[in-house]
Formats: sequence, C-alpha cells, structure tokens
Amino acid sequence: MNMLKKGDTGAEVRELQKLLVENGYPVAIDGDFGTKTRNAVRAFQSQNLDQHGHPLVVDGKVGPLTWWSLRNRKPDIDVYSVVRFDRMPPAELGGSAAGRAALKIAIAELKADAREIGGNNKGPFVKKYLAGAGLPVGNPWCASFVSWCFLQSVDGEKADMPFQYTAGARALRKQFVPKGWTFTASERLPEPGDLVFWWRVRADGWQGHVGLVHQLKDGMLYTIEGNKSPRVQGFSYVLSRMDKLLGFGRVVST
Repeated sequence: MNMLKKGDTGAEVRELQKLLVENGYPVAIDGDFGTKTRNAVRAFQSQNLDQHGHPLVVDGKVGPLTWWSLRNRKPDIDVYSVVRFDRMPPAELGGSAAGRAALKIAIAELKADAREIGGNNKGPFVKKYLAGAGLPVGNPWCASFVSWCFLQSVDGEKADMPFQYTAGARALRKQFVPKGWTFTASERLPEPGDLVFWWRVRADGWQGHVGLVHQLKDGMLYTIEGNKSPRVQGFSYVLSRMDKLLGFGRVVST
C-alpha cells in the first residue's frame, strides 16, 4: 500500500475507510480522503501501536506502520516492574476509600487476564466494559474500564457511583473538575486508586486516555490501564518525565 494523505482518492482510500470503520472510527466509505477521514486516522493513531509496541505518530497520514496497525490487533507490551501489580498496595501509601475499592476490582481483572479477544477493541471483557456506556464492541475502552471498576465497587449500582459511567477519558475528567477532584503532581502526589489522565493528539482537543494509579514508588508511577495494550495491564512511568500528562483525579468520599 502507498502512503495516503488528505486529498488522495481511489480504491486504496476506500480500503482505508473500511478498515477505519471496522476499528470503530466511523467515516463515509467514498474513496475521498477528506478532513473527516484525516481526523479519523489521527484519532486511530492516537490510540494504537505499531508492530513493535510503539505509539503511532499522530500525523493523519497512512504509511506502513499505520496500515499494519489497522490490519492487526494491538501487540502485547512487555513491562518490567519492581512492584506486584497483582497485589493491593500497602495501606500506608494512602488513597481514598472509593479509589482503593475500584483499584481492587482492576487488580482482579488483571489477574483474570482481561483482554481483547477476536480483534482490536473486541471480546467479552471489552463488551462488558462498554455496555455500561451503551456502546458496542469496537470502541476504545480505557474510560469504560475505569468506570466499570468503580461501578463494581458499589455492587453494580450506577446511582451510587461517584461519577457518571462514561466511555470518554476527557468526559470523565470533565466531571472531576467542578468537584475539585483534579490536581497536578506539583500540587500533591498521586496515591493508590487515583485516576491519571493523558491527552491524545492535542492538549486542547477532545481525545484522551485514563488509567488507575497503583502506587508511586521512588519517583516511578505504577498504573493499571485498559486499552493501552490488548490487555488490562500494569505500566510504569518516571513521574517527572510523563508525556502528554493532563494530571490526576481523586474521588473524595462525601
């Protein structure tokens, strides 16, 4: 396949558009690489990896790496960690009661090997996370996973959740802002069960990613996230060098 970009037309553009639709990024299949197709490509690139497990460059152009990612499931990512993601962090590390309860659910899903099955953003685990947001499989599921963990922590009663169930990371953070639940690492340090938010594509845009903080240890932030790889998985970051970080959120019990 050739490199495709805005302004291109023809059969290859039509194939691209079909793949975007199959991966949950709806566009018209008209063979015209216009603004909507470019925006869909950028959205896909912001949330997917190449065959080496590296994030795709978000440029709206479709070269070999993006073609590969469109046609293949997300690759697994091997992560080395000095902490045990399959265990709850010590109580002395803090964290709100609501956050720690949701984190406990997330750890149970990690231990159950929750993952995509049958393709990107597909399978029974993804289906149950997205169901609470009223969405079918095929949609990104990072925020739905976090929402599902909080829902299970209150015995499945949406009315008892501290926020509305949502499939959007930015939409989730937006609910935290008026409650005064957002903060940066310079204001306070993240604790177990806090939420960590990233931006995708543009800092002032609408796309994002969210995960749960497992713990902060020796300057390293450890998280549990869904939809970064095909699995519910633990990841580690140098807190002072985190890229595209919007900040954190802490559910405060009322």
